[in-house]
Amino acid sequence: MSINKIISLSIVLLFAFHASAQDDLLEQLNQETSKKKELTLATFKSTRIVNSHTVECLGKGAFDFRIAHRFGSLNSGANNFYGLDGPATLKLSFEYSFDGRFMFGIGRSSLGKLYDITLKYRLLRQTTDNSMPISVTALYVANMTLQPDLQKSVTGFDRYANFANRFSNVAQLIIGRKFGKRLSLQVSPTFVHINLVDKSNYKNDLFAIASGGRLKFSRSMAVTYDYIYRINNNSADFKNYYNSLSLGIDIETGGHVFQMFVSNSTGINEAQFIPYTNTTWKNGGIRLGFNVSRVFSFKKSKK
Repeated sequence: MSINKIISLSIVLLFAFHASAQDDLLEQLNQETSKKKELTLATFKSTRIVNSHTVECLGKGAFDFRIAHRFGSLNSGANNFYGLDGPATLKLSFEYSFDGRFMFGIGRSSLGKLYDITLKYRLLRQTTDNSMPISVTALYVANMTLQPDLQKSVTGFDRYANFANRFSNVAQLIIGRKFGKRLSLQVSPTFVHINLVDKSNYKNDLFAIASGGRLKFSRSMAVTYDYIYRINNNSADFKNYYNSLSLGIDIETGGHVFQMFVSNSTGINEAQFIPYTNTTWKNGGIRLGFNVSRVFSFKKSKK
């Protein structure tokens, strides 16, 4: 074999080796990129822990119909069947997500005849390789009460004559992380603004830190907790109220998530249970409750 043929063959082999090595490198980079983009799933199994929102949003094209119910207080005694006779509070809500990242919903609570609009958006998602160690979701809730002024007969004037007094707002940044397959925790800096307060020297704003967690102990069941610490609770308008604490059990049943719990909060809306929880665990001022979530998917299946 001549020198020219040997040189030509060497060049061909060199380019073939280089192309193969380049393909291997590209494949490795693609695998690493794909791995980095693999998202952590099911940090929580529902968009709520008990009262508080979780970092989760509905999936793409998913519609959620929710029923939330709270019985009366256990310390109301045997004659009231320890709260099961009432008075009860109920909330119905409908929520939807187009893309699995942005979610919106509407709801109505029996307490205070309160209507709400919820906007929720995923900012960050935890990844399985921890290149993004946390999930972050932003939440905004606008509320409007249509309840008549119950103090009008005493004060002689209608506090809701100014229609803006019927509104309140809640903003929250939810930061969560899933630790392994069983444990999930989150913390949520929270701001509540209430347009109408009882006296001119009372504060309209409340700051709070919400925390929550979920510990899975079987394939379809988990224990949960939900706690809200009110930061400026020494103001005149909030000092006679208590921090909300709830303990519950999640039960997954196909398209349903059924939550049973005990809580010292009567209200179901954030503008109610964060500032105005008026009973405490210390004297049995807790109540049984449940949330039922039924999710329907409108996402078109791929052929």
